[in-house]
Amino acid sequence: MADLQRTVLHGLHLKHGARMVPFAGYDMPVQYPMGVLKEHLHTRDAAGLFDVSHMGQILLTAKSGRVEDAARALERLVPVDVLGLKEGRQRYAMFTNDAGGILDDLMVANRGDHVFLVVNAACKAADLAHLKAGLPDCDVGLVEGRALLALQGPKAEAALARLVPDVTDLSFMDVAIRQWDTAELWISRSGYTGEDGFEISVPDRFALSLAERLLAMDEVAPIGLGARDSLRLEAGMCLYGHDIDTTTTPVEAGLTWAIQKVRRTGGVREGGFPGSGRILKELAEGPARLRVGLLPEGRAPMREGTDIYAGSDGGAPIGRVTSGGFGPSIEAPMAMAYLPATLAEGDTVYGDVRGRRLPAVIAPMPFHPTSYKR
Repeated sequence: MADLQRTVLHGLHLKHGARMVPFAGYDMPVQYPMGVLKEHLHTRDAAGLFDVSHMGQILLTAKSGRVEDAARALERLVPVDVLGLKEGRQRYAMFTNDAGGILDDLMVANRGDHVFLVVNAACKAADLAHLKAGLPDCDVGLVEGRALLALQGPKAEAALARLVPDVTDLSFMDVAIRQWDTAELWISRSGYTGEDGFEISVPDRFALSLAERLLAMDEVAPIGLGARDSLRLEAGMCLYGHDIDTTTTPVEAGLTWAIQKVRRTGGVREGGFPGSGRILKELAEGPARLRVGLLPEGRAPMREGTDIYAGSDGGAPIGRVTSGGFGPSIEAPMAMAYLPATLAEGDTVYGDVRGRRLPAVIAPMPFHPTSYKR
């Protein structure tokens, strides 16, 4: 434990009774005394505050000084439309490799004269090296000295608006810079729970006071990694290193919505990203397998690593669960797995749970409706 990094809010987690666990090289709160189930439901009903300061914040600036050049350069590494991203907007993206696999997934924002990226904690060093090697025409730097908070839930807007009143003007996937108590806050209206909410980059020296101000509000509670995972799974969102990695393509992962027409076959900036041959072919012809949602019958969850079979006995596995658990909001187990693309929603498959094959129905995602502010 001694070699684990700590976020600037580590002491706050301990003060609130968090149980800490190693995660992506950091000592992070997995749950608080409220417990994972109640933390999950509190976020769905009110507002939850998450410390996501372990994630990587990266600034990307073209040496020409033009944001268009930075966007065009980044398109060499991602299959999404960055050039068409308007100032004050962000979108989901992924770094791909030459085989079409996913190196990481990330958020990309146009901030007027530069591009701002938020990448996964476990990948941030590799992502930084990848950007520097692939974009010699840009200056790339990891942001130091800033924490990152996520405030999520239907009452998140009301809570944050007490401190920053005009956040009510932001819509889903908007980004803005706002002032609070002389601190410059970098705010996006986005998150990883399926709920309305915000991600707030704040200078380290203001992070504790901002978190304490929010937690002093009746509707806001601290939320750990356990509920973060069940919330994102109910929302049908991928976790890097589990549901997506270098062995999965964006098409297999069901992320085709993130690849805009301009980057597809026939688009004005078709291809030009790593793995474009395979990815564009899968977009046209379909992949051999797809990430699907599963609703196991009964109450037993099908956890990550559970083998999936076509029948109740015999045969080889046809896939494996990548994420699975119990959904507090849907009051049922849920899972995601890669299965043959020939299967369809409503089909029944079987998961091997402690030596018994239990049925599960292929179901649409998200498992729980999203509630973003459009």
